[in-house]
Amino acid sequence: MTRLRINHITTYEYPRPVGFGEHRLLFRPRDSHDIRLVSTRLAITPKAQLRWLHDVFGNSIAVASFAGENALLRFESDIVIQHYGVNDPSIPIEDYARTLPFSYPASEQPDLSALVARHDPDPDGVTDAWARQFLAQSGASDTMDTLARMTRTIRDDFTYAAREEEGVQSSVETIRLGSGSCRDFALLMMEAARALGLAARFVTGYLYDPALDTGVDSGTVGAGATHAWCQIYLPGMGWTEFDPTNGSYCGTNLIRIGVARRPEQAKPVQGTFIGDPGGPPTMTVQVKVTREAEPVATTAAS
Repeated sequence: MTRLRINHITTYEYPRPVGFGEHRLLFRPRDSHDIRLVSTRLAITPKAQLRWLHDVFGNSIAVASFAGENALLRFESDIVIQHYGVNDPSIPIEDYARTLPFSYPASEQPDLSALVARHDPDPDGVTDAWARQFLAQSGASDTMDTLARMTRTIRDDFTYAAREEEGVQSSVETIRLGSGSCRDFALLMMEAARALGLAARFVTGYLYDPALDTGVDSGTVGAGATHAWCQIYLPGMGWTEFDPTNGSYCGTNLIRIGVARRPEQAKPVQGTFIGDPGGPPTMTVQVKVTREAEPVATTAAS
């Protein structure tokens, strides 16, 4: 178990004041067996009215409503969690799913079908061909070994390039360019897994880099901003984390905030402005994830 503090600040600065439509904020993790929420604080400038809802995926969404105009829009989320991430990839997969290909049970197929369906058009089979290279030349392929090699290959063979602009590259474009951001790599991994008949979903959240606390380079890529990876549904293991940006899986350093079928359904901030800003806004994102010591229990004097 690790106690972590996540401070996430997103700021928009406009050349001149504008009005703001509703903004949907995806900052808060849901309590679960692997993430326990200790405390949370959300500060918004200018002042906003908040209401909360669960979206179609069960993510916790804050909806902010504004009055008046302002040239500054700032969201600061400060969260402390207890993280119980799995760090043991030997958790058993069900016997029938240990090798590829396999079929999900009939009782689960209706719920998983939309997550097995492909997201990107691939008329020339580029992603299919890329995914098939990880299968054994003959006979069955070990499921976990195939996915682990796919994850490491994306880390080793593709160039990581942080991109601030909106949007996600298609898996075909990422293969063609040989480079991408964490969200591009997540989608490539998802589409490749789906090409092998597996259910996959997009994850947005944060990445803890131990180097921030130890000063020793951990080789972690993608900290200091929001992070993206994917989950693949493996019978017996359930939804399993794969971070192709860092070539890791089943790790303890991923802090899940939201999941979705498509990347554009899991944006940390979504909203609109009203009026003529006099030019494009400037956006900055700052994320800091640090480890915290457990509070020391005290006993009242008798």
